[in-house]
Amino acid sequence: MLYELIAVVRPGNLNHVKEIARVAGQQILASNGVIRGMKNWGQFDLPRPTTKHQTQHHQGHYFVMQFDASVKAQQDVRRFLSLDPRMIRFSVIKIGDKLGGINGAIEEVDGEIPWNSGTQVRNPFTDPRTTRTGPLR
Repeated sequence: MLYELIAVVRPGNLNHVKEIARVAGQQILASNGVIRGMKNWGQFDLPRPTTKHQTQHHQGHYFVMQFDASVKAQQDVRRFLSLDPRMIRFSVIKIGDKLGGINGAIEEVDGEIPWNSGTQVRNPFTDPRTTRTGPLR
């Protein structure tokens, strides 16, 4: 199955980020998995302050990894990341079922999100048909 891991590591030491990514990758490879791509997004502000291991964090170092592996290998990576005190947050998302046939590997992503142009969504802050309590009927 194809998974995507998005991880947020404590900022400040790039070697910690590299080591966490390396160990997670080794776990995947040891269980006959395939790493499709890895990307270092760098250090960013967190969407909201997060407390982890009795420390409040305002920034984090992000990296993304796409990999094909068994469910057990994915669970092992999750267990490793959840026990590592250098981690702030992570999320593993299942992207597909088959090894081949999934387009859009991490190297091919250009940073643009294709929006469905057929659906119009109103902005409640700029649309005069809405109020603070919701849309007028």
